Amino acid sequence: MEKIIFFALVIPILIFVFYMGGSAIMTGFKAKMQNKNEDEEIAQENEINNNSSVSDELTKLNELKNKGILTQEEFEKAKTKLLR
Repeated sequence: MEKIIFFALVIPILIFVFYMGGSAIMTGFKAKMQNKNEDEEIAQENEINNNSSVSDELTKLNELKNKGILTQEEFEKAKTKLLR
């Protein structure tokens, strides 16, 4: 009789513990995947921003060259430095 009472109490407790542990692990996996997706989106946005800033800088350099502030040689050096 004592064994039946013991197992009637222990088995539901063990099931509850395993359920809580499993749900915590799954929540961690979901959060990790969500963070990974957010990091990828941020990296793509940074790449787009970097590309637009390079093109903006090239446009500014071209304007300076057209105004006569920069020589062709200075323009080429600055352009090469930006594109690396």
